[in-house]
Amino acid sequence: MHRKFVYRKILIFLLCINIAVLLFFTYKELDDSIPDKIKMMAGENEDFDFNLPFEGKFVSNNVEVISVNNQSISTDQIKLDLNEPFTLKLSKTGEYIINLKLFGFLNFKQIELGVIETMELLPSGSPIGIYVETDGVMVLGTGVINAADGLNYEPALNKLKSGDYIIAVNNITINNKKELISAIQACNGDELKIDVRRDEKDVQYMISPVRTASGEYKIGAWIRDNTQGIGTLTFITQEGEFGALGHGITDIDTSLIMEINRGYVYSANIMTIIKGRQGVPGELIGLINQSEKYKIGNIIKNTNQGIFGNLNDNYNITGKKGYIPIGLKQEVEVGPATILCCVDNEIKEYNIKIEKIDINSSSPNKGMVISIADEELLQLTGGIVQGMSGSPILQNGKIIGAVTHVFIQDSTKGYGTFIENMINNLER
Repeated sequence: MHRKFVYRKILIFLLCINIAVLLFFTYKELDDSIPDKIKMMAGENEDFDFNLPFEGKFVSNNVEVISVNNQSISTDQIKLDLNEPFTLKLSKTGEYIINLKLFGFLNFKQIELGVIETMELLPSGSPIGIYVETDGVMVLGTGVINAADGLNYEPALNKLKSGDYIIAVNNITINNKKELISAIQACNGDELKIDVRRDEKDVQYMISPVRTASGEYKIGAWIRDNTQGIGTLTFITQEGEFGALGHGITDIDTSLIMEINRGYVYSANIMTIIKGRQGVPGELIGLINQSEKYKIGNIIKNTNQGIFGNLNDNYNITGKKGYIPIGLKQEVEVGPATILCCVDNEIKEYNIKIEKIDINSSSPNKGMVISIADEELLQLTGGIVQGMSGSPILQNGKIIGAVTHVFIQDSTKGYGTFIENMINNLER
């Protein structure tokens, strides 16, 4: 009897685990089916068809700006049935909240609804040279110093760490490596007060430099103050702002987003193509025309969604497609699309396929899985290669996103980001 009782308890326990797992995955699937954030264009109808057992309460004090199914609603709490198709229209920009309830009574989640002005962008696809200087001097790591006395020291150990930015030495602002090295050499062996920015907070350490056999003083830190590379210009606004890359500029050693003080974009020419293949990403190798004459504009922001800035007044703004509307994430469809990129000395439109859409992706620049379907591009590059990041993605006459990453094991496939993720960085 005791054995049967134990066996029954084990079965009940396993059943409870199975039910819990089933409920978790059901919840996760439902949660992924509905975006956490939705953007809409002010004054335009937006059709939705979730076909899910939810009731949404649209909470807003500005009820006069909201219409549901082409009818104005006069109450301060507007109900939406997500089991049936519905149409929303909001005439005023701003942020709104929709509270969702499962089966009409179980609180489930909130949807943040952002209403923006109608926007058209000029998709580019042009190769650009990128140069940025860090905001302070970036610490890559610490190391051992062989001192003049023949012993090894590591003065920055447990003080400086990878991703720190040295911003001042003895209360003197540090802008670059040259200034940092000069400040260290001027110490005469005295302890230095070093100000560091770490995770958006300022901290301070006292570090004693070590004198080497050559007479130099060192603190045992690997540092960097600038980087450069090739990418693709994604779009230009009618106000002369630009977005590029679709992902941030990261340090090659730390893989962290670089905090920049200033940066510039230049015209660039693609010289060589290293084709991608399984396990080895390809690359566009280009020549950056790094002179004032060929400077295109200034970089203001380096974010997870790309780099953003302003074009020079004398930059000749041209595009293969002209200004076209943006397509929000709910408009993106699995199926055919195109990209604009320059791999053969000319901006061309190439066929791709959008294979998967993740409207709630935890990564801001991996909302779509795309594959190259154009035989000409496959012959030239083998698929998606480094340097194509930022190539605009077009579908149904709209710019919907940008290429961001390649799959290492399959160079014909990669990720794309939604254009609305990028334009968030243009909003003031």
